[in-house]
Amino acid sequence: MLDFILLIVVGFIAGFINTIAGGGSLLTLPVLIFLGLPPNVANGTNRIGIVIQMLAGSAGFKSKGITTFPFSIYMGVSALIGSLIGAQIAVDIKGETFNKVLSFVMIAVVLIIAFKPKLKTKELLERTTGKHLWISCVAFFIFGIYGGFINAGLGFVLILFMHFFNRLSLVKSNATKAIIIIIYMSAALMVFVLNDKVNWKMGLIMAIGTSLGAWFSSRFSVKKGDGFIKLFLVIVVSIMAIKLWFF
Repeated sequence: MLDFILLIVVGFIAGFINTIAGGGSLLTLPVLIFLGLPPNVANGTNRIGIVIQMLAGSAGFKSKGITTFPFSIYMGVSALIGSLIGAQIAVDIKGETFNKVLSFVMIAVVLIIAFKPKLKTKELLERTTGKHLWISCVAFFIFGIYGGFINAGLGFVLILFMHFFNRLSLVKSNATKAIIIIIYMSAALMVFVLNDKVNWKMGLIMAIGTSLGAWFSSRFSVKKGDGFIKLFLVIVVSIMAIKLWFF
């Protein structure tokens, strides 16, 4: 019972963080391993909560009228193809090396968020067609490979890419991210299922928490707007980077 409570509580926190920013897997994966799952199985099991939380988060954004259809579908399909490759070649890597590399990436994200000149309203014209659409498709195919392989921390990258390259607001970037992750993560999950690397019981229990956290944070972030999301990103990324480097 204590294990189940821990899964739900950590899932709620991860669902909240993932929907607004990203990096929730850096909480859920260690917990699943701590509770006795082998790393590969923890990696696969973690996907259940991610898919369900993004379904809840997407519903929350939709209830507030936030959508980027059909751009989100194009990006989701591109990422799906990459995720099949990433999930299929998923292997164990040295945890210490991975954590330090990821901490550098997250520090870079903080710097970009903190020092990137703020887009003026007239400059925030969405670029989701033509050459920008094709370049985005290629980029999300690459993102999908990483997403299928590990996925931890990818949410930050997706948000920043869509905000600064496609010129979507941070709120719209979050809503689009949710749809994209649902599409490619479902495909990656199936690869893990077919290879018997999923613990359904623990995954579904954690998904209770992640879905509740995602629903709450999606509606909350729309009310607060871009300023809140930017501040939240900086705080969460900084904490994650410090944790990965020193602990």
